[in-house]
Amino acid sequence: MANLSKERRDRMISKLEELKQLHNDDVSIAALNEIENALREKKYGLVWEEHSEAVDDMLRDNIPVLIADPERRLCKNEKLPWSFIIEGDNLQALYLLEKTHRGKVDCIYIDPPYNTGARDWKYNNDYVDGNDDYRHSKWLSMMKSRLLVAKRLLNPYDSVLICTIDEKEYLHLGCLLEELFPEATMQMISSNIHHGGSNRLGEFSRTNEFIFFLRFGTATIVREVSNESEPIPWRGFSRGNWKRKDRPNLFYPIFINKETDKIEIIGDSMPLELDRHSISDIDGCETIFPLTKNGDETIWCLSPGSARELNEKGYLKVSVKRSKKSIKYSLSYLTEGIINDLNSGKAIIDGIDANGYVMAHYPKGKEMIPATQWNRDSHDATVYGSTILKSMIGERFNFPKSLYAVRDCINYFVANKPNAIIVDFFAGSGTTLHAVNLLNAEDKGQRKCVLVTNNELSEEEQKLFKERNIYQGDKEWEEHGIAKYVTWPRSICSIEGHDVHGKPLKGNYLGSNLPMADGFDANVKYFKCDWIPRKPDDYLLSNMLCLHIKELIELKTAREIDNKKNVLILSKSDFNRVFNDSAVSEGIECVWVNENIVFNSTELRKLREKNFRYIPREFFSQELKEVGEYV
Repeated sequence: MANLSKERRDRMISKLEELKQLHNDDVSIAALNEIENALREKKYGLVWEEHSEAVDDMLRDNIPVLIADPERRLCKNEKLPWSFIIEGDNLQALYLLEKTHRGKVDCIYIDPPYNTGARDWKYNNDYVDGNDDYRHSKWLSMMKSRLLVAKRLLNPYDSVLICTIDEKEYLHLGCLLEELFPEATMQMISSNIHHGGSNRLGEFSRTNEFIFFLRFGTATIVREVSNESEPIPWRGFSRGNWKRKDRPNLFYPIFINKETDKIEIIGDSMPLELDRHSISDIDGCETIFPLTKNGDETIWCLSPGSARELNEKGYLKVSVKRSKKSIKYSLSYLTEGIINDLNSGKAIIDGIDANGYVMAHYPKGKEMIPATQWNRDSHDATVYGSTILKSMIGERFNFPKSLYAVRDCINYFVANKPNAIIVDFFAGSGTTLHAVNLLNAEDKGQRKCVLVTNNELSEEEQKLFKERNIYQGDKEWEEHGIAKYVTWPRSICSIEGHDVHGKPLKGNYLGSNLPMADGFDANVKYFKCDWIPRKPDDYLLSNMLCLHIKELIELKTAREIDNKKNVLILSKSDFNRVFNDSAVSEGIECVWVNENIVFNSTELRKLREKNFRYIPREFFSQELKEVGEYV
C-alpha cells in the first residue's frame, strides 16, 4: 500500500531544495528550513493547535519564587517530615518543583479538569467552555506543558504517574500520554464512582470514570490482601473454546458411577477418526465427553494420565444437576497453582468431603492481583467523597474524589515505600494529602505529599463578588479561593480531627477503623507562588533570591529551617549569631549560606565542618548565569 502522504511530502521537500538553490540568502534559507522542519514533523499521533498561557509570558520575564504563609502552618510532630500545599498556577509551581524534586518523585497523582464544557476551571486567563472552537487543543496544550515537567520530576527507575479522566478527553489523553511517555508501561482502569448513575438527556447513565496508570522502570503493582478467608477455587475441566481437532489427545471418555456420582474410569485418548459413539458404555455408569450445549466436540483441560492423578488425590470433582427429566454431570479440577499453594501451606486443607474431594481455603491475607474493572463501594464519590468533605468544611466544593479511591490508587505503588514522595499538581479539595496521611496512619509510614492548586473561584462565585464590588486581590476574594477556602481547611480538619467549627469528626476510616476524630500525626505548610524579575536593574538577583530560598530548602528536604538543626545564613550577622554560640553551633546538622558573603579562613573552616552549601547557586544557577552573577 503506497504512503501517499509521504510521497506528497517528498515532492514538497524536493521543491524546497530547488528554491534553496535559487534563493540562497540567509533570510530565505532560514525561512525555507523552517518550512522543511514543519513538513518533517511526526505524522502519526495527536495534532492540535498549540496555545500559550499567561503563565508562559510571565515565565519569560520573571522567576517564580515561594513565600511561606506564617498563618498557615501546622506541626503535630516535629520529628516527622513536612508536607506542603502550594498556591499558584501549577506550571509556575512545577517550575520550582523541578529545582527541588527532579528525578526524586515516587508517585504523581492528578485529577485534571475533565474539559466537560462547565465553566469552572481556569488555567490560561480564559474559561474553556463548550462553545470554544479550540476547547480540545487548549486543554491538550495545558496538559502537555505540565506533563512534560512531571516527566522530569518522576524517578525514571521506579515511579508511577496516575491520571483520572472521564469520557470527554480520555481518548486524547491516552494518545498524549503514549506520545510523551513512550518508555512507560500504560494501563487504563475503568472505575465505578457513582453507583446510582448520573443521568444525561438522551445518553447512557454515567457511572464510571477512567484512570491511566503509567509505570516507569521497575515499578510494580503491590498485590491486594484479602480481609476474609476464601474457599479455594475449582476450575471447569472442559475447554469449550477449543475443538477436538485442535488437540485430539485431550478428547477421551470419562465414566461416572450413577449411584455414587464418582468417577469410575478415565478412558484413553481417542484418535480423531474414531467416532465417540463407538465407545461402549459401562454398566451402571454414565459416559461423558467434553461437549458444548450444541453437542460440538471440544477437549478436556488435561491428558488422561494427569486426570487420573488428580482423581486419585481428590483434585478432580464431579458435580451433579438432577431434574425430573435428566441428570447432568460436570467436572472441575484444581489447577497447578492451587495445588502448589496446598503443598506450600498458603492454602489450608480442611479435610476430605463425603465424595472424597479436598476441602480447603485461603486464610485472611491472601494476595490478589487487582483487575482492570473496579466496582467497589468505597470508591463511590458521593458517599466517600462529597459526604466526607461536607462533614469537615461544609458545601464548599463540588465533586471531590472518594478518599479511598485515591488511597487505593496510590497504595498500589507506595505500600512498600514508607518514605515515598507523592505530588498532586491538580489538588482541588486536597483528597490526595488526606489519603497519604491515612496511609501513613495505617502502616506508620513517613510519606511526604506536595499539593499544588490555584486559588481561583468559579465563574458564578466571581460574578457574585463583582456584584458586591469585590475583585481579585481583595482579601475577601482571596480568602474564598479554592486553595484557602477548601484545600487548606480540609487538610487542617483531617489532621486535627474536627470540622471547621471545631466539632470532632464522627465515625472511623474504612478498613482500618481509625477514628476520624483522632486526626493524624502530620505536619503541613502553606506556600504561595510569587514572581521576581529575571533581570533586575537596581539590586543583585542573588540577594533577592536568597530572600525566598528558605522555602525551597524546606520543600526539598521536607524539613523546617528552624535555625537550630537546620540553619540558613544570609549575612555575616547570621553567621556570628550561630557560630559564636557553641550551644547553638554544636546542634547544627545542615547549613545553607549566601554565596555573596566573604568569609575568612577560620569562618570557612567552621562552615566546612558542617558540610555547608552555597545558595541560591544550588537552585538558581541558570538564572544567575543569565545576569552574569554565576561563575
